[in-house]
Amino acid sequence: MIKISFPDGQVREFEKGVTPMDVALSISEGLARNVLAAKLNGDVVDASTPIESDASLQLLTWNDEDGKKTFWHSSAHLMAEAIEALYPGTKFGIGPAIENGFYYDIDLGGKEFGSDQFKEIEDKMVELARQKSAYVRKSVSKSDAIAYFTEKDDEYKLELLEGLSDGSITFYSQGNFTDLCRGPHIPSTGFIKSVKLLSVAGAYWRGDEKRKQMTRIYAITFPKAKELEEYLFLLEEAKRRDHRKLGKELELFAFSEKVGMGLPLWLPKGTILRERLENFLKRAQVRAGYSPVVTPHIASKELYVTSGHYAKYGKDSFQPIHTPDEGEEYLLKPMNCPHHCEIYKTKPRSYKDLPLRLAEFGTVYRYEQSGELHGLTRVRGFTQDDAHIFCRPDQVEEEFMKVIDLVLYVFKALGFNEYSAQVSLRDRENREKYIGNDEDWDRAEQAIIKTAELKGLPTVVEYGEAAFYGPKLDFMVRDALGRKWQLGTIQVDYQLPQRFELEYTGSDNQKHRPVMIHRAPFGSLERFVAILIENTAGNFPLWLSPDQLAVLPISEKYEDYANEVYLRLQERDLRGYVDHRNEKMGRKIRDAEVGKVPFMIIVGEKEQADGMVSIRKKGEGDLGMMSLDAFMALAGEEINQHSYSN
Repeated sequence: MIKISFPDGQVREFEKGVTPMDVALSISEGLARNVLAAKLNGDVVDASTPIESDASLQLLTWNDEDGKKTFWHSSAHLMAEAIEALYPGTKFGIGPAIENGFYYDIDLGGKEFGSDQFKEIEDKMVELARQKSAYVRKSVSKSDAIAYFTEKDDEYKLELLEGLSDGSITFYSQGNFTDLCRGPHIPSTGFIKSVKLLSVAGAYWRGDEKRKQMTRIYAITFPKAKELEEYLFLLEEAKRRDHRKLGKELELFAFSEKVGMGLPLWLPKGTILRERLENFLKRAQVRAGYSPVVTPHIASKELYVTSGHYAKYGKDSFQPIHTPDEGEEYLLKPMNCPHHCEIYKTKPRSYKDLPLRLAEFGTVYRYEQSGELHGLTRVRGFTQDDAHIFCRPDQVEEEFMKVIDLVLYVFKALGFNEYSAQVSLRDRENREKYIGNDEDWDRAEQAIIKTAELKGLPTVVEYGEAAFYGPKLDFMVRDALGRKWQLGTIQVDYQLPQRFELEYTGSDNQKHRPVMIHRAPFGSLERFVAILIENTAGNFPLWLSPDQLAVLPISEKYEDYANEVYLRLQERDLRGYVDHRNEKMGRKIRDAEVGKVPFMIIVGEKEQADGMVSIRKKGEGDLGMMSLDAFMALAGEEINQHSYSN
């Protein structure tokens, strides 16, 4: 007999060789009907996997993230089966699950493929799913695997096999389709009830621009038709909220081919929004003891050689600057931290000077492949709300907790109330990815884990996601549509202070090495603004709106009064415009609504005669006539409810 521990702490005995599905059946048939896979000692496995010794077990259903991933990866195999049936001779790359659904990279041998073909693939997938074919795992020798894909003439699978060792290769088959895969998979295709192909795109094999471009098909599946309907509704809502669409409609930002791909142009309204965000965080940073700094957009190559970034990321990640002197090598700045290390070194530091907190809204440049550029969320030039804290080792935990407080303050201020934190640690089996010694890494990792626990943060641990110089705490937020975004990040770094030979004089009058904490609550202004636009659908809070109000004179006779009203509003730091157009009032109101202006101030004969204004609020309608002082008090109260904006 073996002992199996469950997530609720319960321990039960079973016969050796029992499978997760057997365990589920012993609990209830209803549970067994919903089991998609299992987590055995932390690893996701097939529900048919024999358990040979004492183990911890979690049965995975559609309600579990790993259950969904297994469902969608199995659906990718089903889509491949349908494609192979409809387009014989198709060659297959990879077909992983992603956050919502899955994709498969395929080579159709030059055949045209587009959305017109989606329905026939969807219908074929449903037809195959109804056959309830089991997903069958089989271990194969490397020679047999090579022989199989040689016969199929599939060079992509043969290339994948090159990196696999004999004895570790598995095939999965369902129906008439067999694929190279390590799994796991759901028990059968019968779980898949509804299917939707979403889009098609080009994708270079293994992400290499020099390799062949394949066809990438994105799709999603569900165990119930109703869930697909709900997802498609959210997709339509996401299109309505798309920051690229709203950014154009609200005149926030633009792109120009002449300026260059991935290099946004901030228009006047977008610049106001951006500056409001900057000023909000700058005020918070001043209160938290940060000192502002500014560093150049370029630097000598030697700076990044010293920091280790050049060796780790390679010359392709750094864009050279051409200078008349051939002996000079300057690069566009891809990160701010090395510059801040040099600022630290400008004078001797004492233990009494620490912590030293240096903050900069620094614009950096990184080359992204053109196919990966996407509005403001993936650009080549972006501004980080970057800061680096240089502190003594005994100050690390306290400083880290203060940064967590700052990040959560930002989230609360901007309406991101649902969040989690990812503890990103090193992959201990892939040591060459990182710099520094194990002792420093252990201390840095424990500092992050301990402070996250002390702050009561909901966390997940991801190995292999650390930066090359230190572990991270990455914050994930959910927006109004339930989508997850990675925003703020905090990193503990023992390595750059060593590489730059940073020192401070301790109370013992000896030289010591400071610890460096990297932090960016927004991450990048561009990406943060994109997420903020989509989360609010462009309906920004009053303190943040580029146009807080529109003064609408009923006719030309009242333009002077409208201008007088607006001048008084400006004196109270309320921003907007006077609509002088020769349009009917209904059109002016409608245009202000479309422009998502929070308040409309209507002035006509009665308002002018009584020295009053009529107020209309977006989403609420008419608020009636009131004095201008009363309106300014109303607007001021709405702004002051969010004390963070002051």
